[in-house]
Amino acid sequence: MLANATNIAPWLSVSNGAKAVDFYKKGFSAEEVYRLGEGDAVIISQLSVDGAMFWIQEDPSSSPEALGKGSVRVILSVDNPDAVFEKAVSAGAKEIAPIYEEHGWRIGRIEDPFGHHWEIGKQIGG
Repeated sequence: MLANATNIAPWLSVSNGAKAVDFYKKGFSAEEVYRLGEGDAVIISQLSVDGAMFWIQEDPSSSPEALGKGSVRVILSVDNPDAVFEKAVSAGAKEIAPIYEEHGWRIGRIEDPFGHHWEIGKQIGG
């Protein structure tokens, strides 16, 4: 991606940056692109899932866990939503809605261990 390209990427507050990076690597096969922190500590991290970028910041006071709710839902569009969904659940995500087909999508929803909701799906028709 070009440095000056316009894009929008989620910035998620989490209670524990290192645990969040570990979950996203295990659950979504994310790669860490950037890290701000010392040693094993993660203050801010940019992650990529097949080129789709998002950020996390260790900010316990504004994480969904502290606030008691999430403020945004993220959609992760992938070729095989069933496999990614199961991988995320195996890594510690909570199933909110199982994979189903509706409105031209094959999609399901999980809540990651930090309180963020992720729709994992694939558009299958119009």
